[in-house]
Amino acid sequence: MTRESPNEVRRIACIGTGVIGGGWAAHFLARGYDVTAWDPSPGWADRLHRLIETAWPALSALGLAGGASPEKLHIADSLVDAVAGADVVQESAPERLELKRQLLAEIDTAAPVGTVICSSTSGFGMTDMQTDCTQPERTVVGHPFNPPYLIPLVEVVGGRATDPEVVDWAAAFYTAAGKQVIRMDHELPGFIANRLQEAIWREALHMVAMGEATVEEIDAAITAGPGLRWAIMGPCLTFHLAGGEGGMAHMLDHFGPSLHEPWTRLAAPPLDETLRSRMVAGCEREAAGRSIRDLIHERDASLVAILNALRTYREARG
Repeated sequence: MTRESPNEVRRIACIGTGVIGGGWAAHFLARGYDVTAWDPSPGWADRLHRLIETAWPALSALGLAGGASPEKLHIADSLVDAVAGADVVQESAPERLELKRQLLAEIDTAAPVGTVICSSTSGFGMTDMQTDCTQPERTVVGHPFNPPYLIPLVEVVGGRATDPEVVDWAAAFYTAAGKQVIRMDHELPGFIANRLQEAIWREALHMVAMGEATVEEIDAAITAGPGLRWAIMGPCLTFHLAGGEGGMAHMLDHFGPSLHEPWTRLAAPPLDETLRSRMVAGCEREAAGRSIRDLIHERDASLVAILNALRTYREARG
């Protein structure tokens, strides 16, 4: 089976052009690709043009790739026309399983042999979506975060019938397209980022429902608190620093008993030696030889930059 190298992809078909699909189109255009789009809904082309026009100043501020232009957007009259000649297809239809199954099967029938078909699904496993495809081995999840033209993350994972080489190909393609890729080894409902986000969201709903906190308090608690640190190091490395010179090992030993406290409705797993070892080893890998002192300097410098940028934005906004 012939397939373009991930670094040689030139034409991308975006099927579905709502907030996510349109955001993908804007991102790919900003990276210099030719994008052919199609959507079955009335008025979709005008909405897509408006979305790209709205996103382009931010994309320009980030820096455009050579040859990047909104003029490289091509409006297709049908799904068949959209995927003809595409090196890769990005499907971004509404999150309904039967719709996804049917649409992926239609794309699979129409797309050139060898073309990788990616789905932007935010929660369904590819195993459940590829059931009606005749070439399921080339279907893979490429889950972005909104807005796809700004947020770097893409979670890549195949289904049971997906060729592992296709998963590798998709991960390499998204990396070449300027994304930060997590190549998952196992299917997981909601993937990684959505599960973490959903845990916070559900706890927030509990607190509002019980009158324990307001919407404003919850948002401020994240934007002025842990959200600033997570933008730099994420929750695990952040807690690694919370352990002082002892790092994650000391943090777990010292704060481990608090897992039994009612700080959230989500039950914590047993903090056994296996989990403890995985957390400590993971932080050591992520630190990559940097000492606690080194990491604190990096965190603090980044926080200062973020806080100054936020202050400038708020002052400009008035």
